[in-house]
Amino acid sequence: MFRLNLKIALRNLWKNKVYTAINIGGLAIALAAFIIVILYVTYETSYDKDLKSYDRIYQVGRSLPDFKTEYTPAPLSKLIKDNFPEVEVAGKMSTTWFEFPLNTEKGRVYSTKALLMDFKVAKMFNIWPDAKSVDENDPGFQLYVPKLFVKELFPNQKVVFPIMVGLGPKKDAQPVKLFGTIERTDEHSNIKFDVISLSKDIGLDNKDYGTNNYRTFIQVKEGVNIEALQQKIDHLFKAELIKGGMPANDRRIAARSVIFLDPLKNLHLRPMAGNDASYKIVVALFGLGVLIIIIACINFTNLTIAQATKRAKEVGVKKVLGAYRFNLTFQFLAEIFMQCLLALIMGLIIAEMLLPVFNKLFGIPLSIWHGSTALFGQLLLIWIGVTLISGIYPALVLSGYKPASVLKGNLQSSYSTLWLRNSLLAGQFVIAIIFIAGLLIVNNQLKYMRAEDKGFKPSQVVFIKNIQFYNTPKDFEAARNKIMKIPGVNNVTVASDIPDGSKPGTNNYKLENQEISMDFLDVNFDYFETLDIKLKNGRFFSRDFMADTAGSAILNETAVARYGVTNPVGKIIRGCDMDYKIVGVVKDFKAQGFESAVAPTIYAIKNPCNNKKVKIMVNIDQNSMTSALAALKSQWSDINTLDGEDFRYEFLDELYGKLFKKQEQLQSVFFFAALLTIFIAVLGLFAFSAFTTNNRIKEISIRKILGATDFQMFKMLNTFFIWIVLIANLIAWPLAYVLAKKWLETFAYRIDIPLFPFFIAALLSTVLTVLTVSIQARKAVKTNPADALKYE
Repeated sequence: MFRLNLKIALRNLWKNKVYTAINIGGLAIALAAFIIVILYVTYETSYDKDLKSYDRIYQVGRSLPDFKTEYTPAPLSKLIKDNFPEVEVAGKMSTTWFEFPLNTEKGRVYSTKALLMDFKVAKMFNIWPDAKSVDENDPGFQLYVPKLFVKELFPNQKVVFPIMVGLGPKKDAQPVKLFGTIERTDEHSNIKFDVISLSKDIGLDNKDYGTNNYRTFIQVKEGVNIEALQQKIDHLFKAELIKGGMPANDRRIAARSVIFLDPLKNLHLRPMAGNDASYKIVVALFGLGVLIIIIACINFTNLTIAQATKRAKEVGVKKVLGAYRFNLTFQFLAEIFMQCLLALIMGLIIAEMLLPVFNKLFGIPLSIWHGSTALFGQLLLIWIGVTLISGIYPALVLSGYKPASVLKGNLQSSYSTLWLRNSLLAGQFVIAIIFIAGLLIVNNQLKYMRAEDKGFKPSQVVFIKNIQFYNTPKDFEAARNKIMKIPGVNNVTVASDIPDGSKPGTNNYKLENQEISMDFLDVNFDYFETLDIKLKNGRFFSRDFMADTAGSAILNETAVARYGVTNPVGKIIRGCDMDYKIVGVVKDFKAQGFESAVAPTIYAIKNPCNNKKVKIMVNIDQNSMTSALAALKSQWSDINTLDGEDFRYEFLDELYGKLFKKQEQLQSVFFFAALLTIFIAVLGLFAFSAFTTNNRIKEISIRKILGATDFQMFKMLNTFFIWIVLIANLIAWPLAYVLAKKWLETFAYRIDIPLFPFFIAALLSTVLTVLTVSIQARKAVKTNPADALKYE
């Protein structure tokens, strides 16, 4: 019996080759998209999940009135470990704010993600040296690098550790001991590094609670009440601040902090001290994948039912010969099971072909065969789930035909569930319309971000990478004069930060008895002129006013608004233990992009709180860009006498453009999703229109005999489907509007939702409907009435 049913199934599939190809092909494409989405979601939600204590590791952060931060004071980790027995391990790490080179006789590598880390944190994150023995009690620093760096530093050489390398510029390199390599990579971890310096305590017994530049991690015991622990740490932290002898003003500011514990599983996608844009994209992609599978199942169901009439007599004969409905249901499910298996195999092949494109778009190393083995268990569940979802209803419909009716040719009972098939078709178009409108809205927001005035002009600015510190304008003057002599150079400056989305330092500043937290930048003369930032009041820093190098400051518009001061120029503002005279106010510019509102910011040439000035920016005339860069490269060793071995640069507009990367990824995904959902919806419409026209051939023939024209027949057949699509639009518009509004709320600067994406979605869906239905209707309209009615 099994062999007979298998033969019948294969014959039916072969007999209806076009429908079978559409059925399996449509489902295979949807499954390929879903497989890639599952791989991506699994990858993004499993950062550091290989750690044994993954669920018990927390980052300690501070919540301040204006913002949250992951940066904490050096003594906090020891304070927590010494006072709370429920904490197994506590340690800290710190990032370097500048890059530096490692040198050997044969190789040179620049570090951009160097970390200082306690041995405790290294063990916690399994970032352990590939060395025979490690002295964890050594108070000094032990330097380790990834194996890739070793190959670049010592090409074609067998290295025996420890070994000496030069740290810094070749002309003035500091000899340091390289102890070994780190096996663990950072591509799938929250801890990013390319060089690690390990020590027993990187804080060097620092007892200063006022300097917050460390990230503190703790590992708790099983079953610990995290909320209770969080409150206890907060109370002790505040008590320690009061006891620590800090100045009264600083103590009052610090005591406004509230300690929070952020789970490790949250750090990558939705950290408490950060934004959750990445998390929303992951959720959106997962929802997209689910929707694609749903419309694929709907499409599969409709295509299967569309062919039901061709199987009706087979069902009737089998029932007359004694077959039970259960047997027929099982037979049809088995056929659908086979089709889903073929679709899954094809889906895997398509996914494997598309993965390189997806990996390049998102910059991640997804793999079907070398990734998590959990994928194959998930695929088994998907296979069974898709079979049941898309197969149960058609199987019940096919097996439910009554022998007496179908053998007489009466299949009118199949219309009793017409409302369900209409709903399924409308549902497909609802999803497709949401994606079309969503794609257009994403495009509009991206166009707005690219075209909107950013408050500065990055297009002609070159950022030159540099490791030499320029603490004062005098230190930079010689290099500046040489750069300015190059034809095409308009302006040059150096600063502690560049407007590429990176967050500068933050401190509290007091103006007229009001104190707020502000971003601060250490800049040089010509900073605002180089970036073409507009002045609102007062003046820029000038070499004509030598006092600017000692105690002058410039605020942005947001800072002035936050203080509520009408005219701040000439007033005194205090912060970082010194007084500044405000000499100017600049217009706001979007240094952190469009997702974050412009923060209140203070600019000064002298700032004891800030990092050193190392970031050189050169404004070059667009027509002279190539020649100016060539001249800079050839003269760099003379311009930068300390760091002149390598001329390394990036265009500031490209760096700033990386802030749009997530949204560009979302745009690409929406584009492919819109194409895919439209394709599947059109397939579903193709099937349903075929079903409808086939069942109305006799009606069409009678109407033609009675004088109806071809145009009237096309109009009659199209009207029904156009109404379905219009209803789908009415349902999809409010859903798309709500989803678009939620997405746009993640931007501080955004467009108002326009109407034309909804009208374009309606127009496109209607045109596709008319074309698809008309292709099917043409066959019915052109049928000879004599052939259709010869048995009546």
